[in-house]
Amino acid sequence: MTSPILTNRSEKVKWAWSFFDFSNSGFFAVVSTFVFAAYFTNSIAPTMEIGTSLWGIVIGVSGILIAILSPISGAASKHRGGSKPWLIGFTLIGIVSTASLWFAKPDQTYLTFAMITVIIATVAFETGCVFYNSMLPYIAEKNEIGKLSGRAWCLGYIGGVLCLILCLVAFIQAEPPPFNLAIEEQEHIRATMVLTSLWVAVFACPLFLLVPNNAVKKLTIADTIKQSIIDVRSVFQSSKPNQNILKFLVARMIYIDGVNTMFAFGGIYASGTFNMNMKEIMFLGIGLNLSAGIGALIFGWLDDKKGSKLTLNISLLSLMLATVAVLISQSVTQFWISAIIMSLFFGPIQSSSRTFMARLAPANLRNSLFGLYTMSGKVTTFAGPFLVAIFVTLANSQRLGLAVVLVFLVLGFIILQTVTDTVYEDPKN
Repeated sequence: MTSPILTNRSEKVKWAWSFFDFSNSGFFAVVSTFVFAAYFTNSIAPTMEIGTSLWGIVIGVSGILIAILSPISGAASKHRGGSKPWLIGFTLIGIVSTASLWFAKPDQTYLTFAMITVIIATVAFETGCVFYNSMLPYIAEKNEIGKLSGRAWCLGYIGGVLCLILCLVAFIQAEPPPFNLAIEEQEHIRATMVLTSLWVAVFACPLFLLVPNNAVKKLTIADTIKQSIIDVRSVFQSSKPNQNILKFLVARMIYIDGVNTMFAFGGIYASGTFNMNMKEIMFLGIGLNLSAGIGALIFGWLDDKKGSKLTLNISLLSLMLATVAVLISQSVTQFWISAIIMSLFFGPIQSSSRTFMARLAPANLRNSLFGLYTMSGKVTTFAGPFLVAIFVTLANSQRLGLAVVLVFLVLGFIILQTVTDTVYEDPKN
């Protein structure tokens, strides 16, 4: 039994959908990139180098699990429940896991607990993005997909900034810390995990309450599993549209690994190479998020006018140059300027990748393809962090370790040139 396709393209629904980026970006900014990542390497791990290597393992293991879960869960959501219930379920798991990081005290005995908890939270939020992204074509007109995707990414970066500012003002910089939090136990840092989980919960509500569920086939659990496997397998058929999409997924798999690796180690690099303290890292995070948000908003317009592929090409080439500038910076000022310019292209790469997928994907395979889309962003996620961990350990240098990012960006760019930007329209769908 199949329910009708639900499309609601009102501005209220579009804003509600966009605010989910605003919501979950709090987790990626505070936990994945700046606050908890730096806290883990500097306070829980025995040394910064060991902490950097272990954090790379956390990211790598998370990526492997996401790569396994995303395709099947994306296909399964089409046949049982639709995107929205699955998104709610995975988001709740992420919220609870994030709040649990409060219990990760600044002691080596909490290394395993911290690593497992971050992995669970990361897998939950990233897999949830499969269902979130698959909603985009249902609520946006074809000529505004780029603008809406860019607006959502912009809101996401603004959300990350505001969540960081709130953490900074309410806990990290507060003197004395509220609620009699013990600084020697880093409780003012750990409390930001609880605050972040509340942030996600509150700002995810507009989507949960206002955005309708998309088309859903009501199958039994056994039939859902069977049909999900069939859907994923059908994507790999040798038809020309599918092969074009698969080439794009391979290109994205590689270049986004470089982007994600730079994101993941941004706070760690600032702390280790330039001796920036937690407050300085927070301000850096705010600047980077604002720059990325501006880039996503501006390039969203370019995406609709000139196409997703051109937008991606411009952004990737610019990001390569800016990454070189970051790695050769010798002063904090040089690093700040280079990092701000570099982050200007993070948003367009992520937003236009999502837009490209929404335009290329046939409607009957949309959920399955967005599952593979998420998988393509995670299936080799372990490669970047693991290589960084290896080179940092061997060379005892964060600069040399992070230089591997350029390899991913260049290779992904080359493969992207083989992808055509022809939008496939299935007359049956």
